[in-house]
Amino acid sequence: MRTPSSVADWIDQSLTLDPPRSKSLLMTIFGDAVVPHGGMAWLGSLIELAAPFGINDRLLRTSIFRLAQEGWLGAQRDGRRSNYAITPEAMQRFTRAFRRVYAAPNVHWHGSWTFVLGTNGLSATERATLRKELLWEGYAVVAQGIAGHPAADAAALDDLLGRLGMRGKVYVVQAAQLPGVQGKPLAELVAEGWDLSDVVGGYERFIARVAPLGELLKGELSPEQAFIVRTLVIHAYRRVQLHDPQLPVELLPEPWPGAAAFELARQLYLATHEAAEQHIYDALRREDAATPALEPTFYDRFGGLR
Repeated sequence: MRTPSSVADWIDQSLTLDPPRSKSLLMTIFGDAVVPHGGMAWLGSLIELAAPFGINDRLLRTSIFRLAQEGWLGAQRDGRRSNYAITPEAMQRFTRAFRRVYAAPNVHWHGSWTFVLGTNGLSATERATLRKELLWEGYAVVAQGIAGHPAADAAALDDLLGRLGMRGKVYVVQAAQLPGVQGKPLAELVAEGWDLSDVVGGYERFIARVAPLGELLKGELSPEQAFIVRTLVIHAYRRVQLHDPQLPVELLPEPWPGAAAFELARQLYLATHEAAEQHIYDALRREDAATPALEPTFYDRFGGLR
């Protein structure tokens, strides 16, 4: 990517070299822009918000249909018009995923691991589903039928087991080094469980891609440009985070590029969020004059936006 000469040039390069997939971008728009305004958007507003990214009406409708099939979005009709919102079943998982995007990577290790032990009582399909969901949550398969994480979120794990109907079907244990036994240090299990090279590369590419914006954003910026930049930055950052197992800082290689990526995303968000909100609010209100203003928790993002 050559050095961009302006914000418009950076946007053009980004959309040309790495155009966002419509379904994934729609999830970013919902999480970053729609949920803070009540979580519901009419189709016309979504079309307007997606248009600057090269997503036309037909492609947007297809993406909405697929997200609805997967259980992420639900629809309500009013005559010939439709509005969309995250389904109640998906909201907890959706909210937790986006909360992670705006949180600093400062999880600390207390010396123990959480292990999920599958049992013979699970069917082959259940075992495969559990493995897939645990990997998505950042766990590593450390042995046959055993997944582990050194900084597990207990609430997220319980929610996962509930969604899969597996509460009471698997063993969930917390383990620490046994004193007096000369075993391998538990910290070394990280190297056996994860290959972090792809995550490191993802963060490094994100930094290289968005770093030029630091200087470019010092000029005049329209609300639509601010929205496009904010959305592309969060979308790119979120894509890397989806593959980051969120390990404790004590167990990460030094220097960890995730920390620099977070700080850069934070600075760019601070520089664009106010102007971007003008564009978002206008687009939502054009279809629904009763669209709520920003919820107060929006300003907690990235450690505080005020």
